Amino acid sequence: MTNKFDSFGTHYSLNKVNEKDPIVFVHGVGLTKEIWNPQIDFFKNYNTLTYDLIGHGKTPLKKTGIKIADFVLQLTRLIGELNFKKIHLVGFSMGALIARQFASENNNNVNSLIIHGSIYRRTEEQKRIVKNRFELAKMNRPASKQAALRRWLSEDFAKKNPNIYKKIYSILEKNKRLNFLKSYELFVNFVDDDEVLKKINTNTLITTGENDVGSTPEMSRNLSKIITGSKFVEIKKGKHLCSIECADSVNMTFKEFIDQNHA
Repeated sequence: MTNKFDSFGTHYSLNKVNEKDPIVFVHGVGLTKEIWNPQIDFFKNYNTLTYDLIGHGKTPLKKTGIKIADFVLQLTRLIGELNFKKIHLVGFSMGALIARQFASENNNNVNSLIIHGSIYRRTEEQKRIVKNRFELAKMNRPASKQAALRRWLSEDFAKKNPNIYKKIYSILEKNKRLNFLKSYELFVNFVDDDEVLKKINTNTLITTGENDVGSTPEMSRNLSKIITGSKFVEIKKGKHLCSIECADSVNMTFKEFIDQNHA
């Protein structure tokens, strides 16, 4: 596993085992590439690439504001520098929004697309709730991080896996507050564009946890109706971080789909 920075400052980890197209994992807001560890361990015989989004982990944010286009450019530069012509792209939460946009602009570079835990067309009530969460996050109190983890992991899993809970809490706690708020505000105010989604012309799998309250199964089902030929799979018993809590189920679902499209 190689841990490096590209020439644009992106901190990444690359596991290269052969010449096949890599799986590129894009994390969500407030998190880092480490959340993909269960997937990296599982896909150890595949080429895998994880990286810290702009303003997250060890990747700096040098702008006063941030847009989805900036994150798409980051990914474009990273895979370009690594000389990857085609990738299997997996995006989670805000990473799913980045993956959606990237795929819509770069169909020829994406062998397969997995949109995991994505929002889509939030209702007015859902918009109100997420805006309230943003206001709480601005206060930078432990309650905001604790509430996030209650949404992301089941109470039973958190109790049985205190080290995992502490690890994710620590990632949230280490965020540079202003950088995090810039990205979180972008996520909170994100507006879906069906014209962008209709431009996605690659093999697409849409997944979310059965009990995800922020990126609901209904959102993913509706999203799958817009993206041509896409398939939706609901992860049983999963919440938002089901890639960790339900790793076995998520990994097998991802593997089956990627193997079908692995050159």
